[in-house]
Amino acid sequence: MLKLYCIPKCSTCAKARKWLEQQAVSYEEINLKERTPSKEEWIQWIQQSGLPIKSFFNTSGTVYKEKNLKTVVPGLTLDEAAELLSQDGMLVKRPLAVDDGTCTVGFKENVYQKKWKKESVSNG
Repeated sequence: MLKLYCIPKCSTCAKARKWLEQQAVSYEEINLKERTPSKEEWIQWIQQSGLPIKSFFNTSGTVYKEKNLKTVVPGLTLDEAAELLSQDGMLVKRPLAVDDGTCTVGFKENVYQKKWKKESVSNG
């Protein structure tokens, strides 16, 4: 089942939830403030995604800016990035959607459609 890691009041997360519900896609919502993924999960997801490490960080977030991570993140190893992401859910670009070995960050409708849009069945 799709796991959707969100912050409850995040408007981008709300858009993702709405889209999934409109498509009748089952998902489990996980609050990033209450349950931040482990370092091991991050390592696995970053490797599986093929996305650059920076794409997993909420670069417009307050915590990112307070920690001055703009200069730090580009030089992080996979291990260091996974450790940092596992420490604070507010650093995570959201929503984070994980399903059967695939992982997406943020909400882009075209990406969600490719991964989760159910095919319509015709009786024709």
